[in-house]
Formats: sequence, structure tokens, C-alpha cells
Amino acid sequence: MDLRLSALRSFLRRPRRLTAAVAAVAVLAGAGTWTAAVASDDTRTVRRSDRVLAVDGVRLDTSYFTPADAGRHPAVLLAHGFGGSKDDMRRQAEDLARDGYAVLTWSARGFGRSTGKIGLNDPKGEVADVSRLIDWLAGQPQVRLDKPGDPRVGLAGGSYGGAVSLLAAGHDHRVDAIAPAITYWDLADALFPNGVFKKLWAGVFFNNGGGCAKFEPALCRMYDRVAESGTPDPAARKLLRERSPSAVGDRIKVPTLLVQGQTDSLFTLDQADAAQKAIRANGAPVAVDWIAGGHDGGDMETDRVEARVRAWFDRYLKGDRSADTGPAFRITRTGGIDSTDGTAQLRGASAPAYPGLRDHRRAIALTGRTQHVTNPAGASPPGVSALPGLGGSGGLAQLSALGVGVSLDFPGQFAAFDSAPLTRDLRITGTPTAIVRVSSTAEDAVLFGKVYDVGPDGSRQVLPAQLVAPFRVTGARTGKDVTVTLPAIDHEVQRGHRLRLVLASTDLGYASPAAPATYTVSLKGDLSVPTAPAVTTAAAPLPAWVWWLPAAGAVAALALLLTTRRRTSAPAPDPELADVPLVIKDLSKRYAGSTERYAVRGLSFRVEKGQVLGLLGPNGAGKTTTLRMLMGLIRPDEGEIRVFGHAIRPGASVLSRVGAFVEGAGFLPHLSGRENLELYWRATGRPPEDAHLDEALEIAGLGDALARAVRTYSQGMRQRLAIAQAMLGLPDLLILDEPTNGLDPPQIREMREVMIRYAAGGRTVIVSSHLLAEVEQSCTHLVVMDRGRLVQAGPVREIVGSGDTLLVGTAAPVEEPVAEKVGALPGVASAVRTDDGLLVRLEPGGTAEQLVVELVRLEVPVASVGPHRRLEDAFLTLIGGSA
Repeated sequence: MDLRLSALRSFLRRPRRLTAAVAAVAVLAGAGTWTAAVASDDTRTVRRSDRVLAVDGVRLDTSYFTPADAGRHPAVLLAHGFGGSKDDMRRQAEDLARDGYAVLTWSARGFGRSTGKIGLNDPKGEVADVSRLIDWLAGQPQVRLDKPGDPRVGLAGGSYGGAVSLLAAGHDHRVDAIAPAITYWDLADALFPNGVFKKLWAGVFFNNGGGCAKFEPALCRMYDRVAESGTPDPAARKLLRERSPSAVGDRIKVPTLLVQGQTDSLFTLDQADAAQKAIRANGAPVAVDWIAGGHDGGDMETDRVEARVRAWFDRYLKGDRSADTGPAFRITRTGGIDSTDGTAQLRGASAPAYPGLRDHRRAIALTGRTQHVTNPAGASPPGVSALPGLGGSGGLAQLSALGVGVSLDFPGQFAAFDSAPLTRDLRITGTPTAIVRVSSTAEDAVLFGKVYDVGPDGSRQVLPAQLVAPFRVTGARTGKDVTVTLPAIDHEVQRGHRLRLVLASTDLGYASPAAPATYTVSLKGDLSVPTAPAVTTAAAPLPAWVWWLPAAGAVAALALLLTTRRRTSAPAPDPELADVPLVIKDLSKRYAGSTERYAVRGLSFRVEKGQVLGLLGPNGAGKTTTLRMLMGLIRPDEGEIRVFGHAIRPGASVLSRVGAFVEGAGFLPHLSGRENLELYWRATGRPPEDAHLDEALEIAGLGDALARAVRTYSQGMRQRLAIAQAMLGLPDLLILDEPTNGLDPPQIREMREVMIRYAAGGRTVIVSSHLLAEVEQSCTHLVVMDRGRLVQAGPVREIVGSGDTLLVGTAAPVEEPVAEKVGALPGVASAVRTDDGLLVRLEPGGTAEQLVVELVRLEVPVASVGPHRRLEDAFLTLIGGSA
């Protein structure tokens, strides 16, 4: 795939000598045309030539991009992903050409306008084509040569194109540097992990290629055979391994930048790990970069990755020793919300050496009895973890970001083992492992391992990156001890949360045995998790709005003078709104550089005194952009915001009546918590007695830690200090963006009480949070946004209303096995025990009448049945598929 859900259409798209090339490569008559291309943001001209090259009986459609200036330049081959074509690479090719490279893109066999059968990077097909293209480059006057017939050349590409970059480096010694992204090292291991067929991805793969007939016959026969049996055979493994970079791993000896995706159930992080080890053992420089996206969606960080690729080629193709190629290991972590578009905020973490997937392991004790797991006939219904490509469409990814678990394990079809609540935050970076004993009533057992992050009350469990590790246990009748290597992840588990190891018998993405069987599973040791302490996250920049330091004012004034911009006068205050904390009318904000895409569009709502207003919406809804406009940090394109009747502008005096905690505060790490708050207040220029510092410190609840340097604080402690900073001066309007991030359950409860008390005194609180249960308990009113627009606004009780969830009161407590049976009933989506009975959510078509009949059949002592809907249900109903 290229770098997005065209990651789905792109792997599933997104690359001998000169005398030999005369016979092997021919330019078809009339196929070459020269054009000039100029990007809108760059005046440097790029020349482009489109040609169809005849290569060993196959026609390859190519585009050749060169700088307009004379002279010879290093060359770059850009390969597209599966299902794509050369056109996917045009923009990157033009950018590289403007940076002084001769760039060749082409459509691989069977894609675009190129002919031939798809060979999955067959060394005799697609890989040999790359060598012929290098032959052609060697004859071009714009290309720098290391020696006759040997151009200075690098390769880059994503997914399918990343694999051919690796393969070409192993097959052709003229390749000088490579930058493969979100790709595989061993295709057999990727599609047949631990002997289990990855049927859903394989099916998408072959169908996206245009059907089996578009592939080489041997590949078509292999797919039909494995898809029918559900079990990969040795011949299938051999065929895919011959087309894998691992087959020539000992011959890849060039500088390699490996970019791999964290949200990727197709090519997981262990593929890049294996590549790094092999290439590094050959003595070549290797850097590893884990990005936030992958074949399952997420942020592909395209601009940053392409900039790093350019720097890599600058150093190893141009020979620019001053080029900054970045650290040996970099990872993107998610923290907070991007203020410009409401998406997840990305922070880089790095280490001077690649830590691998098992660095500095920590043992986490698990508890759980021996459990029996059923593999149902036909392996149906299957559990659900990742769905190829759907993460990119918003559903799974955004629900996970909201803290709503999207994985599904059917009762009786999984074993679960839990840790105790963590006593401190835990960052997992790499592959957790566990030893379990498995026996089966059949000869083989197939299980799917996953580790959940379970919230303090047990009602929320999140599967990091939606990843699952399949494994096959052969000869399991007598029982075997098995080391389960779980998916490689980078995930922070907060204090108070638990880890849950789940071993399930089915998964939608994989083939399980069709014959019914029962597996018996027990623990043989602790869960071992890697922590990679050498990987450190870059400090967040200090937001200018936090400090309002005089120097910032001076810089701003100087900038205004230099740009000769005249400040527009603010509209006069509206006396009729003098007592109204906030009125937003027809507010709109476009994305940077766009005239038609909006982060916020036509938003209007009003907030009164004494309200605690919850601002809700999925990632990308425009919540944080709205809050930043409210704080005067960015200007709206249309509409207006009035606070106590005053129009908001950067630096507006009425902002002194507003306290805000947006995206986290920036603190000076060498100062104590108290010193940071005192410094902040002094910077406002207001009298010390107006700070109400003691009240704010009581809210923070940091105790003796107030005297310690902030650099020693945990994330939760920083969060509490930032909230205290927002409350300094007891502002009339308090704005809190994700205030409970990093807080443990008692602190969350305290924060809830603080907000309610704060508003009860006649002040107003606006809180943006993804913890819907907390919003429901603490807020009086709601504003729900989706895709920048208002969906609904009003009192919480009106928005929650009624829905498809029933509260079943019982005469006696319901035991968990009974609740599981109720959850498995036809027409029932879920059943959760409560203090007074069961909370039952119905599927579409399910009715209360049917439920009561089934409850009586199960001998559940029903005392009452009534409608009940949580805010979560209302929220998901309002935003529909965009969640």
C-alpha cells in the first residue's frame, strides 16, 4: 500500500550492465514526451518524461523527473504500493527532483498501464525489472555515475514498493541506499504467522490485485490451495519466502532507513525488527522509525517521513555528511489533541540505539484458574480484533481513541488472566511474552493471544493497535507448554489499570480449524513486558498562551511592525451579553492551505452561568480547534465568539476572566511545582493575593511533591499541576481539555467534584473529554460535534433520553456465568452485571418482550425491566459511523 488506506489500495498500491541493457530495455517509439512541472509552492522547474519501456517482453510504464539545471545528479527509484501505479509517486518524485535528484517512477507488472502478471516481487520478474531500470538510468546524461554502467542510485517505496527496494538491494550491488516503508521482511511469516493463515488480509490482497487470474499461475494455485484448506503448507511457505527480502538478507549491505507502522495488522513491527537485525549484522547503517499509522489506518506522517527519506538520501547518495538523518530509533507517540484539526497530537520519542522488541523486560504477575475454551464448529462466530483498512476510515481508530473497546471475544471461546491494578504507570515498548500450557481434544490447537489495557472499573478494555498474535500448537492432545509472543506495541498503561491476557479460539482475520474442539489453557508464569527505558519522549514545547511573558509580547509587536499589518479594532461589547459567559455564533475555521475543508463550520451555541458544559465529539470533530479560537490563540475565518459580551481577539482583556487547560501546560522542568505556579502568576502582572494559590494547590493534591522539580513528576502529577494552574485566580469561565488524562480513579472523582463545586458558585466550566461516563456524571449540559459541525446541544438528561439499553432489576444478584448466557442470547448485544441486576443492550430487532421470555427460561429472577441509556449510547447514536 502507499502511505494510507490507499495503504489498503496501495500494498494492496505504492519500486546488465549498460551493454546488456541495449538488448533488454527498449524505448517504444513515440512513447517519450518531455513536459515541465512546477509545484504551486515551489518555483523550481522539474522536467518530466513519460516513456513505456520494453523489458524482457513486458511493457513498463515509467515517468522520469529531473531538475531543470544542467549536470549529473544522484538517482532515486520510487516504487508504488500494491494495487497502485506510478502516478501515486508523482508528488514525491517532483519534490525529490527539486531537491536535486533524477527520479524514476514506474508501474509494476500487472498494475497501471504496465503489462505482465503479478509476481509478488518475483526475483525473475519485478526485481529483475528494477535492475533493468537501473541499466536505463546509467545511460541518462542527468544521472551521476560511480563508474560506467553503475549509477549513484537509491530506492524508496511503501509496502509492496518497500519490499522491492529491499530485494533490489540484495540482488543488485549497484543500489547505494534504500528507504522501505510499512513492508515485509518475510512474506510467509507475514501471511502465515506461526502457522496460521491470515485469510482476511490474503483475500483482500488477491482481490485488490484484480483477481487470481492477474497473478502468476503458481501464486494463484498456492492461494486457492491454502484458502481452501485453511492451513499453509510447506510449498506455500517456500514460494513466498523466495519472494521475500529475508531470502537475500545476508546480501543487503547498504544504508537502510526502515519505516514501520504501529497500526498495522498486515506487516507488524516484528518485520522491521527482523530486517534491522539482519542488515545491521552485515555492517550497514540502519535506522528504524515507528510511525503512528499503517495498513490499518492512523496518521502516516507523510511529510515528516518524506523529509527524513530526503535527508537519508542527501547523506548516503549526495554524500552530504552534514545531513541530519535522525536517531537510530524513533517512535511516534500519541498524547493529547492537535489544536488545528482535532486529531491526535503526535510526539516523537527516540533512542541512540535500536532497543529491539525485548529490551528491559518487567514481570507482571497474572492470576486465573485453568480454563476451558471452545472452538465452535466452523470457527463461527469468530472473535474480532482488527479489520483490514477500517481503521483508516475512522470507525475502529476513533472508538479506541474514545476509550471504547472495539474488540469482541465471545463467552466460552476465550480464556482470560488478569494482573492486579498497576501501582505506577507502565510504558510497554516491544513484544510481551507469556508461557501457557495448552491441551486440546483435537491434534492441533489454534489460539489468538492479545493483551488488553483494562480500566479501573473493568468496564473499558482497549486492545492496543487492535493487534492479535495467532499461534498453532501441534500435537496438543497430551498438553504442551507454549511461549506466546504477543504483538509488538508501544502503549502506556496508566496507574490503576490492569493488564489482561486473553487467549481466544477464533478471530475474524484468520483461519481456525473448522472441526469443533475444546482447549484447556492454564498459566505457567508471569506476563513479561519490555519497557525500553532508553527511549525518551521529547519535551512538549511551552505554549505561548500559558506564560504571556513580556518577551513574547515584544516579539509579537516586532512581528507586527515588520509585516506592516494593521490590527483590526475589536467590535464593541454587547451589554445584553455582559452576564453570559460564552456565545458562539456561525463559527468556521478552514484547514491551513484549504479553501473548502473545514475544521469547524457554522458552529453556534450558548453557555450560561452555573453550567458545566461537556464538549464531545470524535477525533477530528473540531473540539480543540474551537477551544483554541475561544482562547484567542487562532482566528476564526467566519463568525464570532463573545465572552461576557466581549468579542474574542488575541490578547483581549476579557481573557483575564478565562482560565484554560488546553493540550497540557508547559512547565520549566528544573523548577518545583509551586515555583512554576508562582512564576506563571507573576507573568500575568496581577496582584499575588488574587491568585488564590492555596485553593489551587489544594485542588492539585500534590502534597510534598510541590517542593520537587517538575522534571521528576509523572504524567498524572503534571496533569494535576496544570489543572491547578488553570484555576489560579478563580476565573469566571474555566476551560478544561481532557482534564482527567493521567489521573487515577480517586483523582478523577475528585476532579468531577471540583468542577461541580466550581460551577455551583456561579462560575462556568467547559470540559472536553473522551471519558463519557465522567461527562455524564459531572456535566449539566452538552454540545456534541462531528466533522466540525454541531450535532446536538442541550441538557444532558434530554440528550441521553432513552434507547436500546434496558435495566433489568433482579430479586437476587446475577452470577457472571448467567450474565454471559444472557449476553449470548439472540437479539442481545451485551449484558453487564450491576448492583441491582443486569444492564442489557439489545441488537437491532431485539425486543424487551423477547428478552423477558429468555430471562424466564434461564430462571433469572426478574423483578423489573425498564429503559436505560448511557451517554455513551446516545453519543454513538448521534455521531453514527463517524465514531
